[in-house]
Amino acid sequence: MNIVFVSMDTMRASRLGCYGYEKPTSPYMDQIAAQGVLFERAYAADIPTEVAHTGIFTGKVGLRTGVVSHGSPLTQLPKKEAWLPSLLQQHGFTTAAVDNLYQLKEWFARGYRHYINSVQKTRSIDGKSVNELAFKWIRDHKEEDFFLFLHYWDPHTPYQPPADYVSEFYEAGRDPYDPSNRSMQAAYNHAAYPFFKHHHYDLLGPVTDSDYVNALYDAEVRYLDDRLRELDELLIAEGLYEDTLLILFGDHGESLTEHDIYWDHCGLYEASVQVPMIMRWPGRIPAGRRVEGLVQQVDMMPTMLEAAGIAVPASLDGRSLWPCIRGEENGTHDVVFLSECAWQASRGVVTKDYKFIRTLDAGPFVRPPRELYDLRTDPNETVNIAESSPGIAGELARKLDEWTAGMLNGREDPMLIQIAAGLPFRNRIHEILLQYGLTWDEWMQDPRRDRFDEASAARHAGR
Repeated sequence: MNIVFVSMDTMRASRLGCYGYEKPTSPYMDQIAAQGVLFERAYAADIPTEVAHTGIFTGKVGLRTGVVSHGSPLTQLPKKEAWLPSLLQQHGFTTAAVDNLYQLKEWFARGYRHYINSVQKTRSIDGKSVNELAFKWIRDHKEEDFFLFLHYWDPHTPYQPPADYVSEFYEAGRDPYDPSNRSMQAAYNHAAYPFFKHHHYDLLGPVTDSDYVNALYDAEVRYLDDRLRELDELLIAEGLYEDTLLILFGDHGESLTEHDIYWDHCGLYEASVQVPMIMRWPGRIPAGRRVEGLVQQVDMMPTMLEAAGIAVPASLDGRSLWPCIRGEENGTHDVVFLSECAWQASRGVVTKDYKFIRTLDAGPFVRPPRELYDLRTDPNETVNIAESSPGIAGELARKLDEWTAGMLNGREDPMLIQIAAGLPFRNRIHEILLQYGLTWDEWMQDPRRDRFDEASAARHAGR
């Protein structure tokens, strides 16, 4: 058998047709979902990219491995941890990746016979380049049992889709640079602006319409959908369709202005933690299956090991999805515990009906210490009922405390260690600010775009 394991970085579930989106972002992914199983409530327990992928490849949540933060030099994954590509390689699979995460942390290259760097000099990491590298490898190794990890970054900022993809998602005749449109002002005057100025906004030009930026995201999703169609067409042409377990997943989602988060993936809200998870294996996974209950990313590792006939380590936090796929169960977890530690530091718990969030460090945001949302009546998490429903909030807080203490088992909390050292992305903004004669505290007192741009202009003028 073969496993093609596809990470769609920054893919928000609710922006796909098969998850209910009305715009045509994902016609081919919708087709793949109809041919296999779709998990309606799949969660990234740890966000963003570094911690999400570490959990996926270890089958363990961040609090178990100690990897809870993104981009931090404090974080290391012990070499003793079981690693999915290594286990598959030990059992006869030829393992390969088209990826660049090893540049973030060395452990992402573990277990691969072939690790192909996907970094390109144009259009960030383009799905076409990923396909070019992957297609040659597939043709060269199609006679072998293989595991191939493909990491597509197209929906990630900066959003720069080919121009012919944008028109389908942005109203004809509308001007994204209309000076009377003020919808971008909140984003431009947010405390995170110094980071996103060069990384994103300057590349878009003087956009005034936030709907246009959202349209660019949708266009990126559609662009990736076409690249996945090309991938599937190759599998069919090379005779690999029937014997390939194809898995599509998002490592995290993307907030598109909700909750004061502008085109980024922080906050333990549904936009950032509910991700697509789709699996297809002709003849082995029934077509059209939809699983309604809670599952999480760490469940994918034991599912793949079971498919390959490999014993699943008892130490994993993930649970095999095969009972759900066969229709015997409707989820793997009654609750999913959530964590982030990059822009802000928070933990949460999601149940069938509720979401509870506790913020330990709000970073550049303004957050209440506790949030509670009734997902049945408020799926967009707009009304915080933590104070009006103290019993429910208290019960979920207790569950979160008990789970955290049980996972730590006497160890020092790695999130508290990171907070003491400074949140990684706050530290990054502070480094940028210092170049322009500003400190973090000074900036947070008055975070305005024109103030930062004036400091930037003065620096470049030599003043």
